[in-house]
Amino acid sequence: MSETPKLLGHEAAWNSWHAAMRSGKMHHAWLLAGKRGLGKASFALSAAAELVAEPGVPQPEPLSHPDIILLQRPPATSDDEKKRDEGKPFNRKRNISVDQIRTMQRRLTTRPTLGPRRAIIIDASDDLEKSAVNALLKSLEEPPQGSFFLLVAHRPGGLLPTVRSRCRQLRFHTLTDMQIEEIVAAREPDVGIETRNAAVEAAQGSPGAALSFVEDELAPIARELRAIMRHGDPDFTRRGALASAIGARPDRERLLASVRLARDICAESARMAPRAYQARLIDTHGALVKLGAEIPYANFDAGLTVVEIGGLLAAASAPKG
Repeated sequence: MSETPKLLGHEAAWNSWHAAMRSGKMHHAWLLAGKRGLGKASFALSAAAELVAEPGVPQPEPLSHPDIILLQRPPATSDDEKKRDEGKPFNRKRNISVDQIRTMQRRLTTRPTLGPRRAIIIDASDDLEKSAVNALLKSLEEPPQGSFFLLVAHRPGGLLPTVRSRCRQLRFHTLTDMQIEEIVAAREPDVGIETRNAAVEAAQGSPGAALSFVEDELAPIARELRAIMRHGDPDFTRRGALASAIGARPDRERLLASVRLARDICAESARMAPRAYQARLIDTHGALVKLGAEIPYANFDAGLTVVEIGGLLAAASAPKG
């Protein structure tokens, strides 16, 4: 068996997966659980490629493999479908639908193409609408011969117990700052040390978050958010600087990234704050989570959203004196 090179920091997950493959008693459903941005989806694709490979049979890349089914939230509109096909950024629908699950289940009634096994990746199972979860349960309870499920889960506690109980769990842990710095240095060798350090600080153990920080040029935003949290913004000057850092016409993804940064900065402050101050930070964190949940789907004014992000942090800024 040819084993895929291990993702940095996830050797234990690979060891468990390879041991199961060697045993000849591979469980039919796996729950890949851990914080967003740890590489769970990349692991799922690589693991699925190992699972379906047949000796002596040429294998396509995982994303085009006929025996690997990948279910994700689809493009939001026909225009977004065109953007996806052109390799451009696009918006997605809110959920993985029951129709997507049923289409997958119809494929499971046929034989795999290149060998006896087929892998189904759901990225992420957190995104399944309620009826889709119920439909998926039927396949998890009575899996077709040769079908194996890999469910990516950022918040496994939010899944139905009946789903979790049918899966073997692989836990993905956050990485150390040193590991994240190594990944950023390898993937973004031209990035300066100041930006690299800021990316590691913003990552909170997630290499995906660190790489997005660099790719999306979020360092100026993080700097202004931290300034508001530390010093407040009584004359709105820092909120003006934040608006300049985010940009005049930011798209939803840039606003979402800004909210996530503000949320993580708030959480970091709460961990170190005196008890009397923590309640205010916890409330602010909750408001930022709610704002982040609304941005992908609601009609919004980008300028007002930036003001709201800055205002929430300003209201929660460290008390003086």
